[in-house]
Amino acid sequence: MHKDQSMQRMHLGKGKERQKGNYFEERDQQPAQPNNSAKKGRLDAQAILLLIVHTLFGSANALSGTFVGVYLWKAKNDYALIGWFTLATHLTMAITFWLAGKWVKEHNKMNCLRIGVAISAVFYMLVLWLGANSFQYFVWLGIVQGISAGLFWVAFNVVYFEVTDPDNRDRFNGSVGLLGAGAGIIAPWISGLLIVSLGDIKGYRLIFSISLGIFLLGVVISFFLKKRKVQGTYEWMFPIRSLRKAETPWKRVSLALVFQGVREGVFGFMIALLVYISTSSEASLGNFVLITSAVSLVSFWAAGRFIKPRFRKVSMFIGAAMVVAIILPFFWKMGYSTLLIFGLGSALFFPMYSVPMVSAVFDLIGSTEESARQREEYIVLRELALNVGRVCGVLLFICVISWSKAPLVINVLLLIIGSSPLFSWYFMKKQLSVIKT
Repeated sequence: MHKDQSMQRMHLGKGKERQKGNYFEERDQQPAQPNNSAKKGRLDAQAILLLIVHTLFGSANALSGTFVGVYLWKAKNDYALIGWFTLATHLTMAITFWLAGKWVKEHNKMNCLRIGVAISAVFYMLVLWLGANSFQYFVWLGIVQGISAGLFWVAFNVVYFEVTDPDNRDRFNGSVGLLGAGAGIIAPWISGLLIVSLGDIKGYRLIFSISLGIFLLGVVISFFLKKRKVQGTYEWMFPIRSLRKAETPWKRVSLALVFQGVREGVFGFMIALLVYISTSSEASLGNFVLITSAVSLVSFWAAGRFIKPRFRKVSMFIGAAMVVAIILPFFWKMGYSTLLIFGLGSALFFPMYSVPMVSAVFDLIGSTEESARQREEYIVLRELALNVGRVCGVLLFICVISWSKAPLVINVLLLIIGSSPLFSWYFMKKQLSVIKT
């Protein structure tokens, strides 16, 4: 590996010494297209199909995932229980990523993706089967969810890297956010209405059943994705070996990813739960997600279209600063109105933070032929760092909430955890300044 990958940025497919069958050569074997400059940055058919699979996966989770925490809360009003469920999910996800890295490196990565989607369906089957007793098996449910997420995302991220390049990566990330927001507009709103109109038992049973069906549809659609070529042997200890190198940008990037994960681990379940506790209505939670997702849809579209590599550093700083600032109204009053302000602010500014972050990390993976050939190991390293942050965030949440549930304590905790994007930007800013040539 080069002494400092951040100083060796090059366009994918432009390496001087290509080895037969490697990632760069496969990209260069695409047939020449007339007026190629006009098509620069566009998404091809495989990228669009991957977006469809991702959207189905996201839609099923948006339909029911928003309400899993509420479902457990209604069974037993215990913040810590939901924290332990989330902790089990993230720990299992990290282990699954590390183990499944060998699968996607040496075997059929598309089967890994399909099984991840299928196990997500199994998760909702278990919730349906266990019913009101689900909270008694929260650890096992968290493990199943962690396995499904780990298998899906390790395969998805590798395929995402292979079907995109630095010219269209911001656009793909923006499209992912846009379609996810679109699913978020409709799915939770429908779920909330169904639960309120049909009652808890029938309502939750119906939305979990619909999610199960969407996951199965996602498996079917995934068979239209081409089988990806495999190359090389998986290095089990690659993350440790990589971080031990004297001069590598991955030390800074890994710390940035850890801080990114801190916020994700807690805010991923806590905000929806606070909205429900404030309103005691699944319909209100559905409306909250509908409104914020509508804003997020526009914001992700704009981020994917207008955030170019040279704007990433400024964009990520503004996004990070604003997602911290919008937590401050909680100290005035914790209610639906302040939660809505937070939700709208997050929807507006979070894409400015997340799109540059994701794109820069994957550009780093593709910065040299050597790193691109070890893309599976780097993606595992990325996800391990994220999950270390998620686990740390959730452990902090469990410790504090077990000590005190006072509103001021919870607000301070949210502010501390919610400030992690600024640290993420600090460790990432040098890499954000690297522009491909």
